[in-house]
Amino acid sequence: MRRRVATEFGMGTSLRREDHGAAVARAVRDALWRNALTAAEVLGMPKTAMRIECVIGVQKPEAVDAEALKAEFPYGEVTVRVTKGGLDVPKPSGEGATVIAHAAICVSFDMEPV
Repeated sequence: MRRRVATEFGMGTSLRREDHGAAVARAVRDALWRNALTAAEVLGMPKTAMRIECVIGVQKPEAVDAEALKAEFPYGEVTVRVTKGGLDVPKPSGEGATVIAHAAICVSFDMEPV
């Protein structure tokens, strides 16, 4: 039975280039870097047993390479789903936008019921 043990969140931006892919990668790194999960060790399981579901919210999901994002994760079985979300904030000049992306990372393990 798969049991979720943690959910982490992150935010990333692209301030000048309107690069949705870069904003998403920063959101994933933010979620990973701010949180040091020791769930595998606490549960006595190998880190490779982690089942990681990464859900991304960004205004232009089609501009994101979901497969490339998997490289941001050091271990575990990773799935990435990119949905419309986040926020593109128009610049005062009217030219371009600041891109804000959000990431939710859910960590699960296949475990026996307790």
